[in-house]
Amino acid sequence: MAPARTPVKSASDEPRPGLRERKKIRTRQAIRQAAYRLFDEQGYEATSVDRIAEEAEVSPSTVFRYFPTKEDIVLTDEYDPLLHAALVARPAEEPPATALRNAVVEVFEQAMSQDPGREPAEAHQRMRLVRDVPALRARMAEHMSATSRFLTSALAERTGLPEDALELRVCTGALLGALTEALFHWGEGDQTQELFEVVDVALRLVENGLNSAVTAPGPRGRR
Repeated sequence: MAPARTPVKSASDEPRPGLRERKKIRTRQAIRQAAYRLFDEQGYEATSVDRIAEEAEVSPSTVFRYFPTKEDIVLTDEYDPLLHAALVARPAEEPPATALRNAVVEVFEQAMSQDPGREPAEAHQRMRLVRDVPALRARMAEHMSATSRFLTSALAERTGLPEDALELRVCTGALLGALTEALFHWGEGDQTQELFEVVDVALRLVENGLNSAVTAPGPRGRR
C-alpha cells in the first residue's frame, strides 16, 4: 500500500506572521508607497532617498535597512517567500514547469485579491519605471538571478536533480523570462485582463516543452 500523503497546503495556509514581522512589512510598504508617490510627482532620478524617508516618516537609515539601494525600493517585494512556499506545497506528481507555473499564478492571484486596487497599480508603476530607468533594468537582472537560484533549489528538492542541473536552470530561466515579458506586456497595455491571467497565459506558452525536457531520476515531492 502506498503511504498516505500529507494534505497539500497553499501559500494562504501558512501561519500568519508575528507582530514584529507584520510591522516590518508595514514599514516596507510605507516606504515603497511614499517612493512611488514621489516618483510620480518629480521623477525617479530627482527623488532622493532622504526625501523618500521624509515622506514615509522614517529615517534614511531605516530606508537603507529595508532597501540597500534606491532601485530595491521599486524591485523588492514580499513575493519570494510566498512563491517558495507555494512551490514546495504543489502536489508531488506535478511536472516541474507545471508546479512552478501554478505556484506563480497562485501567489499573483492571492496578492491581487488581498488589495485589488493597490497591487495592480503598483505593478503597473513598477514595470513603467523599469522600462524607463536603465539603473532599474540592470538591478532587475540581479534580482531575477537571485530568484532563479532559490526556485532552482526548490525544484531540485522536488525532482531529486542536483541544483546545478542544466535542465533545472533552463526551466527556471525560461519561465522567469516569460514572467518578465508578461509583466511588461501587461504594464504597457490597457490592463483589461487580470495580471495573474496574463502571467498564466505566458507561462503556459513555454510549459509544455519544458516539462518534456526536465526528467527526474526519482521525483521527491512533498508527501
